[in-house]
Order: sequence, then structure tokens, then C-alpha cells
Amino acid sequence: MMLTRTRAMFIKEFVQLRRDRLTFATMIFIPVVQLLLFGYAINTTPRHLPTAVLVHEDSDLGRSILAALSNTSYFKVTRLARSEAEMDHWIRSGEVLFGVEIPAGFERSVRRGDRPALLVVADASDPVASGTALGALEGVVRTALTRDRGLPETAEQSAAFEIRQHRRYNPAAVTSLNIVPGLLGTILTMTMLIFTALSVTREVERGTMESLLAMPIEPIEIMLGKIAPYVAIGFIQAALIIALGIILFEVPVVGSLPLLAALSTLFIATNLSIGYTFSTVAQNQLQAIQMSFMFFLPNILLSGFMFPFAGMPRWAQWVGEMLPLTHYIRIVRGIMLKGATLYDVHGEALALLGLMLLAMTLAVRRFRRTLD
Repeated sequence: MMLTRTRAMFIKEFVQLRRDRLTFATMIFIPVVQLLLFGYAINTTPRHLPTAVLVHEDSDLGRSILAALSNTSYFKVTRLARSEAEMDHWIRSGEVLFGVEIPAGFERSVRRGDRPALLVVADASDPVASGTALGALEGVVRTALTRDRGLPETAEQSAAFEIRQHRRYNPAAVTSLNIVPGLLGTILTMTMLIFTALSVTREVERGTMESLLAMPIEPIEIMLGKIAPYVAIGFIQAALIIALGIILFEVPVVGSLPLLAALSTLFIATNLSIGYTFSTVAQNQLQAIQMSFMFFLPNILLSGFMFPFAGMPRWAQWVGEMLPLTHYIRIVRGIMLKGATLYDVHGEALALLGLMLLAMTLAVRRFRRTLD
């Protein structure tokens, strides 16, 4: 009899699991996604990193140096700067990770034996992404001199020029300077999603949805009314994390605090809108939490928080660009560590705004279908 009852319960659980398609999909989706992401998208030794070049003279040696940089497979010249200010803007905004400046009269100085300096500026706010590439610069001098056969033998035998590395924003490669700004966005993503993902499903399970629907209120007003309190909570969370980061880990805030607060509010509203969309799709609170974690997983893996974004394959970067956390991490690191202005991070802010409007539109339309 015990085996019969156990068998009946076994069958009952399978039937219930088959009916709860979201739970079954979560059990299959999460391990498959983890396998694919860790197997194909995650790369701790990123290559072909975006690099800007400022060349004050067009010479054979300069071209040999740029070719030697590309041959290391760590650098990929994506921008040609016209001034130091333009190159600094690209580095500060995160459009490039490295800047290479070849000064005027460089080849002539090399031929005269003056041993001029080649400047390589690195965005060291992510030490993992920049550390290996900077270490590969040691062979650039030898490779460039080998390519340029016109140099005298004395120049080839000794170091004809030096490479000066300038690690900006985190010269000591302190891990906390990279982790704390990313952790701010990660914590806000997790909490804001769960808070609002439970908002509508909680009303349904408690039986108060009928009273809410009977009120003379529009779906957009319901959504804004439910999101607004959590915006304040998220703002308090962000302020607490930033304060603890400054006090405990000595993370600097080089840029504008009001700008950081405004864009953090935008990021919070974006995640709340996405969580509210999940709440209109889920049938109960368990499904709402499951959907939140399914969305949270690619956020933490593909945003650049745990692994260098530049080291991911192109398809993974496309997915990452559609995630709010990717843009917010760039904003926080840019403002806190680099002193970025709104001009530097306006592209990331517009991306967050677009994602928020898209999520709000989906949530309102989905809620209207629920009313029908």
C-alpha cells in the first residue's frame, strides 16, 4: 500500500509539473543558459579590445607600431582621434579601452637615437580587461623594429623607443573600485525586479484585484502608483550602498553626485517597469520570482559585472546591450571613477530610457488584456 500511495503522489507531481509550464521551462532554461554562456560567451582573457589612435605624423615606423599592436590580438584600432581631448572623451565614455599617441617627429627621434616615448593610455577601471593587454606591450617594440628594416642596427639592438603606460581611474588595480560600482547595479536589479514582480500577482492571490479593477483608475495610473513607492526605496538602497562604498572601501566619487542620483533613479524605474511587466504575465508569486531570476541571470553574466564585456563574442555583446544593467554599470563606473559628464554617458542614459518606455508600454497593454 505504501508503494501504491507513493506511486500515486509521484504521478500527481508530474501532472502538476506539466501543467505549470513556466516552472518546467525554468528548470530547463537556467542550466542550458548557464552552460551556453560559460562555454561560449565568458572569456577572462579578452582580445581585440577597442583602441583609439592619435597619430601626429604619418611614418613607416608609426604604421609598423600600429601593426605590431594589432598583431598582439589584444588591441583593435576602432577610432582615429584628431586631438587629445577627443581621445580622452572616448576613454572616459567607455567607447574605447585604450588610447595610443604617436608624437610628432617620432621616427626622426628614433633614427637619431633619442629614444622617444610612445604613450599608451589604458582604462584601468576594469583591471581584468586591461591587465593582460598592457602586459603584451613588451613585445611591441621588438616586433615594430623587426618590421621596419630601414632602421640602423644600433636602433634594432637596443630599445629604440619606450612605451609609457598610463593606467587611468584605477592605477593600483584595486578590485573594490571595480566591484562596488557594479555591485550597486546588481543589488538594485535583483531587489527592484522582485519587489514589483510580486505586485500584481499579490493582488490576485489575496483576492483584492476585483476591488482594484472596480475603481475608476486607468492601467497606467495603477502602474505608476505601484512603482512610485519602490523608486524611493531603491533610491535609499543606492544611497546606502554608495555611502558604504565610500566609507568602507574608499571608492571615490569623482563625478557629479546629482547626475549619479538622477541616472540611478532612471535605472531603478527601468527595472521596476520590467518587474511590473513580469507581474502581469505571471499567474502567481512563484512564477513571478522565477521570471525575475531568469532575467537576472543574463544580467549578471553579460553586463560586464563579473566578466569583461569586451571579451565576449559579438552575439553576447548584442544581448548584453539589451540589458539595463550593462548600461548602468558603465554609467556608475564612468561617473564615480572617471568623472564622466552627461555628455559622456548620454548614450547609456538614452538606452535606459528606451528600455523603460518599452517595458511600460508592454506592461500597460498586458494589463489591459487582463482587464478584458
